[in-house]
Amino acid sequence: MADVVQYKLERMVNELDDLEERGLFSRREIAEIVKQRRKFEYRLKRPSPLKLDFLAYIDYEKHLDSLRSLRKKAVVRQLKQQGNKKLKKSVSDFAGISRILEIYRQATNRFKGDIVLWFQYLQFCKERRNGQMKKILARVIRFHPKVPGLWIYAAAWEFDQNLNVAAARALMQSGLRTCSNSEDLWVEYLRMELTYLNKLKARKVALGEDEGTLVQDKSSVDEKKWRDENKELFMTLDSDKETEEVEPDAQQGELKIDLFQEQGLSILSTVYSSAVEALPSNFGLRVRFLEVLEGIDLARSGEIRNQILADMRKDFSNEPEYWNWLALEESRSKSADPASQLDKAIQVYEEALRVVPSTTMFNLYICFLKEAMGDQNEDNDFVSRTLKVYEMAETTGCITEHLACEHVTFYLQLRRLKEARKLAEKFCKGKFADSVDVWSLRISIEMRCVTEKSLAPSKDDLHSMFDLLRNILGKFSVSKAESLWRVALKFFSNDKDYSNKMVDLSLLSLAKDGGSDIGFSLSSAIVNYVLQKNGIQQARILYKRYLGLPHPGLALYNHCIELETNLASAGDKASLKEARKLYESALTTYDQDVTLWKNYYSLEIKFGTSETSNAVHWRARKAVKDNAVLLSLPQI
Repeated sequence: MADVVQYKLERMVNELDDLEERGLFSRREIAEIVKQRRKFEYRLKRPSPLKLDFLAYIDYEKHLDSLRSLRKKAVVRQLKQQGNKKLKKSVSDFAGISRILEIYRQATNRFKGDIVLWFQYLQFCKERRNGQMKKILARVIRFHPKVPGLWIYAAAWEFDQNLNVAAARALMQSGLRTCSNSEDLWVEYLRMELTYLNKLKARKVALGEDEGTLVQDKSSVDEKKWRDENKELFMTLDSDKETEEVEPDAQQGELKIDLFQEQGLSILSTVYSSAVEALPSNFGLRVRFLEVLEGIDLARSGEIRNQILADMRKDFSNEPEYWNWLALEESRSKSADPASQLDKAIQVYEEALRVVPSTTMFNLYICFLKEAMGDQNEDNDFVSRTLKVYEMAETTGCITEHLACEHVTFYLQLRRLKEARKLAEKFCKGKFADSVDVWSLRISIEMRCVTEKSLAPSKDDLHSMFDLLRNILGKFSVSKAESLWRVALKFFSNDKDYSNKMVDLSLLSLAKDGGSDIGFSLSSAIVNYVLQKNGIQQARILYKRYLGLPHPGLALYNHCIELETNLASAGDKASLKEARKLYESALTTYDQDVTLWKNYYSLEIKFGTSETSNAVHWRARKAVKDNAVLLSLPQI
């Protein structure tokens, strides 16, 4: 290893001497450069060098070459002021780039599967223009022939930088044979062919042999359309004479065939048919072909557009994605009347619901109506149509839990609380009786109705709400009904009797389902509430009742320990005893929890003695099976 590194450093002597002779670096700086390069070379000669080693070496050499370039410019300026000749290029001007390329070569040999590294290599060659690009492109394509982006990158370089259209076309066609399922390859191949055709036409225009361009100018098209629609606004002088002069030219224009537009149409038709044959079920490909078609001016472009649309309707008429795209296209079409655009889009959605009555289609239609409605909920036409779509989804059996919640919420947005209440009750008694989200929505509506009557709910209202919640909470596990429990605890927080009833109900639920080890803990939330209302003594009584259940859960233990530890920090000695009892009780069940041991050890370090902390440490090492994890913790 040392001999190889020394040999490489000796080969740098000419470069380093040149840098010193030109005054770009001092002898001390060159010694530092040699030191850094020796360090990097040793890192690369390890049995298993890392990718970061190569990248760090490349980064260092790039910065060094940039510094050399800046200092050379400063030397050249000084020579010009003195009237001397320019500096000729020497070995130091090329050695840095050659070294970076060699490091990239070694890195890509080591990490052949790293696409990002290959692209960095290519980008560096492209920026420096050192003549290695074609060779490196061939290598990376040989290693990664199934990556469409590489074929596109290589063809783009041949087309734009190397100006070799034949090579670019050959690369794209080879890529299409290898990656025929790539949507991007087909679209970029079409763009490349049309761009080349447009360049040929621009060349003819520059030579005065043709006029116009294949690129569609939307402003001129719109202006021409507006002029045609408003002919009566314009008055011409000597109209007879003008028509006599214009008509022959117009006839000649109609007879004249634009060969470039015809050729472009032929290319688009050929590529489109081949792409559809290779990707018959790719809807996005057809959409992108239409986008390309809209951006160019081709002969009989309307015919091929209609053909693509007809093919899309034939192949994707059972896909909601197609109908949604078609409706959005109608809504974005250029028309003087925005209302007619919306009507056309709505007609498309209505037809889609007849052809594809699916949940996705109803979702897309409702989203469109809400976006069209905006913040104007007073628009009766859109409101009635949206409600009709919701009802249609329910009658056809396509309604889901999400749509049901949206339907109820839409009534609430319209401030129609009674209808929302009836609908939520209907859903909870019917198809969505087992849906927590629908029940949560209904409970929130019922509570809203109670609070709208008066700020202080009556006993009858509280009783009816408690009965409803008791029936619901008994149906679902505590983990599923988290939102319902939170709402219920908040609602009854100001009534002591019903708060106690909720505590008893929670004890029954937790005895059946058990507590939670992570995440939401119902018992912790209730203990928190009792602590704020009645103080630490009542909170201790309550959490001890919870801890007496079959599976109280680690989350409750952690919460109670945190509560007692905070009070111990304030000087409460009783809380320190309770915290130790909690730790001991928790460790009987969760003795493999490393974090619990760590926290217990921290408590003894802070409040106990060296004997108690060492005892906890010894017990932890004895109890935990994975001692390596235990030792990795900083405080154990």
